[in-house]
Amino acid sequence: MGFGWRLFLKAFGSDLIAVAAEFECERCAPHIVGASLGGLGAVIAAGTLKPGVFSSVTLVDITPNLEESGVTKIVGFMGEHSKDGFSSLNEAADVIAKYLPHRRRPKDLEGLRKNLRLGQDGRWRWHWDPAFIQDVVRRSAVERVGDLEQSVRNIKAPIHLVRGRMSELVSDASVEAFKALAPDAHFTDVADARHMVAGDKNDVFTAAVSDFLRKHSEGIDA
Repeated sequence: MGFGWRLFLKAFGSDLIAVAAEFECERCAPHIVGASLGGLGAVIAAGTLKPGVFSSVTLVDITPNLEESGVTKIVGFMGEHSKDGFSSLNEAADVIAKYLPHRRRPKDLEGLRKNLRLGQDGRWRWHWDPAFIQDVVRRSAVERVGDLEQSVRNIKAPIHLVRGRMSELVSDASVEAFKALAPDAHFTDVADARHMVAGDKNDVFTAAVSDFLRKHSEGIDA
C-alpha cells in the first residue's frame, strides 16, 4: 500500500474510531456498515488500530483485492468533472446516467444536491476533494494490499461482505480471496447491482444488512 494511501486510511480509520466512541455503551460496541472507502477505513480501524472497536463489520463492495480496471474506471469518472464541474444538476444527471446505464435516470434531481456543491462561479462540483482523487487514489489504490489483507485477518468481530454482482471492483476472484482471509465471513451477492449497491438495489441491500445485524445484535434473536 502506498505511503500516502496508508496514512490516509489510518486517518480515516481513526475518525471512525472517534465516532464509534460516541456511541459506545457499557454492554456493546457499535456495528459499522462501510461502503467502498468507508469499508477500507473500517477494516483498518477494526483490524489494526483498535481491534474490538466494532461489534460487527459490514463491507459494501470493497475487499483488499480490487480489480485494477474497475478502480481506473471509477477514478476516471470521479476525476473527469472534478475541476470544471457541471453547469446544472441536469447536466450532472446526464453524466451519471451515461455512466450508470442500468439505472433509471431520476426525474427529481434534488437528491443530487447531497453529492454536489454549488461554487461561487455558479457551477456544481462533487463534494469530494479533487486533490484526493488526483494525487492519492490514482497512484496507490491497488498497490501493496498486504496491510489490508492482514487487517482483515485480525478482525475478530463478525464480518459481512455485500457485493454488487455486476461490480467493476469486486470480482469473483476478489470474493474468493476475501473468503480465504475471513473464512467465517457472511457473504451476500446482490443481483443487478454494481459498486453502488444501495443505490441500485436498496430494498435488497437493506434487508440483507438488517438480517445480518439482527443476528449479531445483543439481545435480538436470530
